[in-house]
Parts: sequence; structure tokens; C-alpha cells
Amino acid sequence: MRQINRHNFFSTGCVIFTLLVAGKILLEAVAQGIFTDYQGNLLVMLALSFLATFVLSQYYRFQNLPLLAVILGQYVLLVGVVMLFTWISSHFEPLHEDGYRDMFLSFTIPYAIGAAAYYLSLFGELRRMNKELEEIRRYQNDLQKNNNNE
Repeated sequence: MRQINRHNFFSTGCVIFTLLVAGKILLEAVAQGIFTDYQGNLLVMLALSFLATFVLSQYYRFQNLPLLAVILGQYVLLVGVVMLFTWISSHFEPLHEDGYRDMFLSFTIPYAIGAAAYYLSLFGELRRMNKELEEIRRYQNDLQKNNNNE
């Protein structure tokens, strides 16, 4: 098990919270025999969070494509899944007349914020790594020049 430190404190807390909430929902459903819309909504949010995280994590497979096309493609795929899920669920439960709009907004706003944070941190890390590589190259060039001068 990894040690909890200032670098992973928040993410560790989020994982623990998620596990506790999911466990509570399932335990309540089994123990009380009641599965409410609220519990279902939380599990749907968990599933969509996992799906969005998975789709964002696949960016490296499409690095040869333009960034905007990848971001839009990921978003369209995920919104399509959300709308398909909404359509399927409408066959089992009545859907409010604004149900599709509400699902669209409920997914789009958090996804846009999360995707922006992800891509900004990803490119910040890439920029930092490129600077480190440049420093290594300069150091190697300096060593090579010094060796040639001797």
C-alpha cells in the first residue's frame, strides 16, 4: 500500500469517499430491500464518472490526431452514451419532458470542467518533462564539449 502524503492526500480521500458511498448504497439496498431513485442516481453518476475517466485516459492512443478533434470526439462519444442510457431508461420509468436536456446539462457541465482540468494538468506535466529533457540534452552537450576539449 502506498503511503499517504501531500501529493496523493486528496485523491486518496476521494477514492475512500467513493468506496464508502457506493458501499453504503449497496448495503442499504440489500439490508432494507429498498432501492430509491436517489441511490440509482448516485450509482449512475459513479458509472458515468468511471466511463468519462476511462475515455479521457485513452488520449494517448490518439496523439497523432488534432487535439480539438480528440476532445470533441471524446465528448460526443460520452454524450451519446448518456443520451442512449437516458433513452433506454425511459422505457422503464417515465421521463420528464426536459429529461434529455437535464441529463445533457448534468453531464456536460461537470465533464467540461473535469476534462479542462485533466488536459491542463496533462499539458503542464508534458511541458515540465520537455524542460527536463532539454536540460538533460544541454548537460550532455556540455559534457561532450568538455570531453572534446580535453
